Amino acid sequence: QVHLVESGGGLVQAGGSVRLSCAASGRTVARYCMGWFRQTPGKEREFVSAIGWSLSDKIYTDSVKGRFTISKDNAKNTVYLQMNGLKPEDTAVYYCARRDVPFCSYSTGEYPYWGQGTQVTVNS
Repeated sequence: QVHLVESGGGLVQAGGSVRLSCAASGRTVARYCMGWFRQTPGKEREFVSAIGWSLSDKIYTDSVKGRFTISKDNAKNTVYLQMNGLKPEDTAVYYCARRDVPFCSYSTGEYPYWGQGTQVTVNS
């Protein structure tokens, strides 16, 4: 089984920073694409960022480019999302997810494994 556990969420002021972590079971992070998604009440879950088998395979949604950075530590089997310059519209539950292939996708439906989510709230 694949287990993904997010941590690092919380309450932050606009303009502040938060780093999310996703700890995965098995040799997941090194082999497969790992993604971050977010969801607010009443809205569909949306893609934020993902990192593939290759460290150069990183993708971001336009609204977070230049503010968020995805990274991973294969030895710790952990993926990170460094979020800087946070805005109130970044407020959401953030989910970690994994594909079954090394390459990344923007599509929520192509990630079969999900964590339980961590809340990030940005106050204006």
